[in-house]
Amino acid sequence: MSIKKKIQNIFDHEVSEQFRINIPIEQTEYLIGGELHQWQGDMQNVLSPICETKNSSTERITIGSYPLLSEREAMQALEAAAMAFDHGRGKWPTLKVEERIKHIENFAFGMKEKREEIVNLLMWEIGKSLKDSRKEFDRTVEYIMDTIDALKELDRNSSRFEIRENIIGQIRRSPLGVVLCMGPFNYPLNETFTTLIPALIMGNTVIFKPPKHGVLLHRPLLDVFREAFPPGVVNTVYGDGKVVIGPLMESGRLDVLAFIGSSRVADILKKQHPLPHRMRSVLGLEAKNPAIILEDADLDLTVEEAVTGALSYNGQRCTALKIFFVHENIREEFLKRFTKKIEALNIGMPWEEGVHITPLPEDNKTTYMREYIEDAEKHGAGVMNESGGLSQGSIMFPAVLYPVNEKMRIYHEEQFGPVIPVLSFKDIEEPLKYIVQSKYGQQVSIFGRQTGEIAHLIDPLVNQVCRVNINSQCQRGPDNFPFTGRKDSAEGTLSVSDALRVFSIRSLVAAKGSELNKEIITEILKENKSNFLSTDFIF
Repeated sequence: MSIKKKIQNIFDHEVSEQFRINIPIEQTEYLIGGELHQWQGDMQNVLSPICETKNSSTERITIGSYPLLSEREAMQALEAAAMAFDHGRGKWPTLKVEERIKHIENFAFGMKEKREEIVNLLMWEIGKSLKDSRKEFDRTVEYIMDTIDALKELDRNSSRFEIRENIIGQIRRSPLGVVLCMGPFNYPLNETFTTLIPALIMGNTVIFKPPKHGVLLHRPLLDVFREAFPPGVVNTVYGDGKVVIGPLMESGRLDVLAFIGSSRVADILKKQHPLPHRMRSVLGLEAKNPAIILEDADLDLTVEEAVTGALSYNGQRCTALKIFFVHENIREEFLKRFTKKIEALNIGMPWEEGVHITPLPEDNKTTYMREYIEDAEKHGAGVMNESGGLSQGSIMFPAVLYPVNEKMRIYHEEQFGPVIPVLSFKDIEEPLKYIVQSKYGQQVSIFGRQTGEIAHLIDPLVNQVCRVNINSQCQRGPDNFPFTGRKDSAEGTLSVSDALRVFSIRSLVAAKGSELNKEIITEILKENKSNFLSTDFIF
């Protein structure tokens, strides 16, 4: 069947019993202060990227709804989180590290039992393929366990005392306070938990707002959160950001903003806080990661990495390759192989075996992508692959645009979808100039063989972006590697170990080395009178 024909009939599908969900899912629960409250007010319908055909028109399926909470509930969540932290005197921030780890382990155990339900909701809510949905869930659980191991290592290194200039000191990390966690729709579980889990394990209390696309998949975890943590340590809010997030920021009582999304929204949120120097920001923002394909690149390897890098989850990743600079001497051959590989991609429903291109979760996303294509065509580009831009409802086949130039929106803006701009270059200064002038600075991929040329590129590029990938696509993992960005791409570093540091601060207890002070410290340690001042070693 041709791609055009398949797209025309894309939503005439049967869902096997294994992947069906019972709809509508009416979520009325929200977690505040250790209790699941029932909401009786206005609700927000959840429209799936999966569509159905009605009266010759394609419509998204309504799979459920969630609460549109008011400012009142948002402030109740803040009060609960603040009470649980209690200016650092609460049960959670003063627990021994080993005890906090047990709570996190209990949560991970309960989360694993919800795997099938959450994986299905990932497919239905955001259109992520079965393979990638399972990978996101499993990677999140793995991230939790890696975070536990990293904290054990950090705590072991902090379990000793230092003596300098007759001052005895012990340095450990302590929590910051109340954290607001807001994750993105493209990795609503994993990316949210890469801030939520380290914030919790370091002793902070959390207010957690799921992304607009990806709310219902967190519902199975509400009971797990409630059972795993003391009251008020984890609280959830839902609804319009202006209604529930604005008042939280304006209160001045948030100590950390952990946000993954657009720099525009991040700027709005930060400006609402009346004490900006008190609040720490941990931000994962946009990126426009380029690929530089040199004249001697291995095209078999390059094309394989280019397709995956540009189109995993339909290109809806901040780490996706979003613009390609190809040496003019191999441009024709690259485009031939690249478009051929893309045309062979399987398009279909998320649960279908071997599917690559799936429906897009955001409203009118295909229209938005079409605008990029039309703008590029108006300024001289063409769609290089036969099926590029074909769409039906919420699904679109990827489009390769060439030649792209600076007059086009796609040249400057992060497209976050299945439209791929390609330029050719003769002088390596052309892609380097682009990277220098870009307002983003997350990653770059270099494809080539000549070590001297690659080395010559590495040295300036590491001062423009935070990760240079050689003959491989841009990506976040492994999670032990730092994940951050320069310019408008990030603030703070997220990796397993870095996240523990970003959600905490170094604190120390110090005393002059007098006999009295030595006796006091020895007795505190011997009788385990302090959870901070301790030489306990966690295995």
